[in-house]
Amino acid sequence: MFKTGKRLLIAALAVSAPLLAGTALAQDKGLISVIVNDTSNPYWFTEGKIARETAEGLGYRANVSAHKGDTNTESRQIDTAITNQAKAIILDPANADGSVGAVRKAVDAGIPVFLVNAEINEQGLAKAQLVSNNAQGAALGAQQWVQAVGDSANYVELKGAPSDNNAATRSNGYETVLSQYPDLKKVGEDVANWDRTQGFNKMQSLLQANPDIQGVISGNDEMALGAIAALKEAGKLDDVVVGGFDGSPDAVDAVKSGELAYTVLQPVAIFSKAAVQMADKFITTGETGVQGEKHLFDCILITPDNVDKYVSPFVLKQ
Repeated sequence: MFKTGKRLLIAALAVSAPLLAGTALAQDKGLISVIVNDTSNPYWFTEGKIARETAEGLGYRANVSAHKGDTNTESRQIDTAITNQAKAIILDPANADGSVGAVRKAVDAGIPVFLVNAEINEQGLAKAQLVSNNAQGAALGAQQWVQAVGDSANYVELKGAPSDNNAATRSNGYETVLSQYPDLKKVGEDVANWDRTQGFNKMQSLLQANPDIQGVISGNDEMALGAIAALKEAGKLDDVVVGGFDGSPDAVDAVKSGELAYTVLQPVAIFSKAAVQMADKFITTGETGVQGEKHLFDCILITPDNVDKYVSPFVLKQ
């Protein structure tokens, strides 16, 4: 069972006071390898940046690499971490099933693995799996989407990569809310793999088949921003409500401009920091300091009403 992330979040904030620069520079506690999906995406860029900075602040050397969803690349990056005798690996897994072998390989080599953002479909390998509460976030987003579009509309959905459990969790969360409104009709859907360009292309095709839609609900911000670009090009954006998920800087700008109805912020800046702090505690004491393997961190809705409280990438001042 998942455990609540609230206590982890509080702990992460408590430990986040700046360390003395001289102390950090004087230490070399070894290497922490950080492996994310794709650093061209601002969400994963922030994930890697925060993890690296936290590790360096705690006295480790750190590097960030990206597998871009390819399990073979991910496996080679795990091999490199093993060769470099990493003290721990912070991993955003490429595939819920396909990454299990790579995690097991690291564990067999004596390197603890801490998963962030996405899960693997096997427990007992990673020391911890820290992820956004995607079901809670999807419900928040869908409820806000209904408020914006109304309870009667034709709409389409853009879905994330099927290899990522988060895609199905968000889509199912949307369906749970939207199915309560019988006059909301999903007339089309497509997979755009979390990517802005694919979101643009898939939105163009969906528009050709369904020119009179009133809404687009998206599994992440990049796909939503691609959809917005396609709607703009078709001259239809003023008539279509678009909702996103991630809380990326570009999406926040789109909320401010009125092009995006809302976005659901994932607290990646919090759980990336917490994963490294947990790794440090495990390296130092042999314990993670928390109970259970899986930990959820609640998402936060960003709308025109609170968007001005967005103070840095993926951080909303409460």
